[in-house]
Amino acid sequence: MDVQSIFNQLTQTFGEAVYGFTAEAKDITKDAFFKVKAERWLQIAQALRDDKNLAFDFLQNVTAVDWIKQARIDVVYHLYSYSLRHSCVVKIELPRDKPEVPSVAGLWKAADWNEREQFDLFGVSFIGHPDLRRILMPDDWIGFPMRKDFKEPEQYRGMNTTRPSTLELLPFYDKANAPKPPVAGGSEK
Repeated sequence: MDVQSIFNQLTQTFGEAVYGFTAEAKDITKDAFFKVKAERWLQIAQALRDDKNLAFDFLQNVTAVDWIKQARIDVVYHLYSYSLRHSCVVKIELPRDKPEVPSVAGLWKAADWNEREQFDLFGVSFIGHPDLRRILMPDDWIGFPMRKDFKEPEQYRGMNTTRPSTLELLPFYDKANAPKPPVAGGSEK
């Protein structure tokens, strides 16, 4: 089943909670996708998994995109059906100031760590997640490093967090490793 057909089936069942089908036919590297309203995501995700015509038994990935100028964060789900050999991409638009969406960790085990990663890096709260806590950053880290307005602190627990750019160090290393020119008179000292 193609993504357009999946979208059509879901809109028949869930109405306007499923919207925004985009084929992206101009660029074959982009996947077709549709959007889902956050408050209906859990029910729609369950239908995507349990409906025998859809049978999305594998959650490939959960990621997020920070649209700072639009004041939103999109959570993006890539789903695959092993039995039916089809896939789809689902996007959920969330307000940037309070990004919350129901957790699907109870439906797909892979969502557990994927959701924790998006919580840690983007600050997306997955309501109902069994263990929503940081997974990459320390527990006391302030902020969300993948947000476009994130400013890394100069220090963390007394350690510097910034380092010189490798490009800035190149001239130093080039001078340090360059062979020394011969000294006038033929002897080196």
